[in-house]
Formats: sequence, structure tokens, C-alpha cells
Amino acid sequence: MKNEQRDLSDLFGICPYVTTQKILSGKWKLIILYLLSANTLRFNELGKRMPGVTQSTLTMHLRELEKDGLIERRVYPQIPPKVEYLMTDLGKEFSVILDAVNSFGTEYINRLGYIAK
Repeated sequence: MKNEQRDLSDLFGICPYVTTQKILSGKWKLIILYLLSANTLRFNELGKRMPGVTQSTLTMHLRELEKDGLIERRVYPQIPPKVEYLMTDLGKEFSVILDAVNSFGTEYINRLGYIAK
């Protein structure tokens, strides 16, 4: 009998690990969620706090996080337009994971003796 392998993308919405990995895939998504967990921010404010991110990548990640229901894009009807990004209730539940990532990262850095450059 031939060993059939299932494409992992078929497990989105079924397997919690695959689902979470897909939602968080992207170099900057975890940082975006971290920044928005503390404050509601505008696009340029996010960009300034994330040196090295391009506008197109930031836009793409924000759209994906919004589509996935973790953040909200709030547009105010004024001139010039004002747009803010904030965590949704579902996104706020992710703060427990952010705390765990912080704890692990801090312990990892300390245990391996990394020195800030």
C-alpha cells in the first residue's frame, strides 16, 4: 500500500498547530501583535517601531491579521483620513501566548548567554 501524505495546508482549521502556524507565518506578525497588545497604533507608528519592515510587507501582514480576526482596522471619517490598528477580543486572548514567548525568549537568552549587540 502506498504511503499517502496529507498536505499540511489541508489541516488548516482542523489541527490547532497548523492553524496557528499559518496565522502567525510572516517575519513581522508576532512583533505587530506584540506592539498592538500594548497600544492602538497608526500605520506610520507601527513602521517606526519596526525598523527594517517595508511598507508593502507591513500592509500585507496587517491585512492578513485583520482577515484572520486578530486585529481591527478602524477608519475615522475625517480629512486627512485617520486609520488605527488595534487588537480584537480574539487578538487580546493571544496576549497569554505573547507572555509565554517573552518568558521563553528571556530564559533562552539568559541560558545561552547571549549579549545584546
